[in-house]
Amino acid sequence: MQDYYQLFENNRNWSARKHEEDPEFFSRLLNQQSPKYLWIGCSDSRVPANQIVSLAPGEIFVHRNVANQVVHTDLNALSVIQYAVDALRVKHILVVGHYGCGGVKAALNNNRIGLIDNWLRHVQDIRDRHEAALDAIEDPGLRLDRLCELNVMQQVVNVCQSSVLQEAWLRGQQVRVHGWVYDLADGLIRDLEVSAGCKEEVMERFQGALARSHRGL
Repeated sequence: MQDYYQLFENNRNWSARKHEEDPEFFSRLLNQQSPKYLWIGCSDSRVPANQIVSLAPGEIFVHRNVANQVVHTDLNALSVIQYAVDALRVKHILVVGHYGCGGVKAALNNNRIGLIDNWLRHVQDIRDRHEAALDAIEDPGLRLDRLCELNVMQQVVNVCQSSVLQEAWLRGQQVRVHGWVYDLADGLIRDLEVSAGCKEEVMERFQGALARSHRGL
């Protein structure tokens, strides 16, 4: 049997279990999608959104890319945010990075991979902006983890500065943007305390978070 055929068998077993555990599970999914959360995370296969926060399908809207970037020219990410905010009316946008991120590591160390180098240039811009603070961290692993935090914090700012969020807040819509980091070592999420629910809070929270590290650096 070819390896990928096993996925069909896994799917059949999963479907059978769900039907047995909850006969109405699929009919509920078919008729409604009303998540309160938009998750913007890394594509890393070790960071599955639903499992980490123990939410069922239909309860969290997910967008993932390498190194959890929100770039103002990326119509894919912006379209996801717009649909989540305007159509699904999510209450919270969760920007979630993870310690030890391979994309962030490549950006930090100037590793050449290929086409993705252009995408990771955005992370290198963050690295260069905080060069002095990062250079002051002697341990390479902790330096990487700090850049993972800084990257998440900057993506929170980028989400908040998007036209979608600015317009939502202008019309009084209640939606907050949060920055979290997931730790592969223990399975726990760290809140970077950079949450913002209006444009006036964005840079204030960002500047406050710059003085803190959740790795205890």
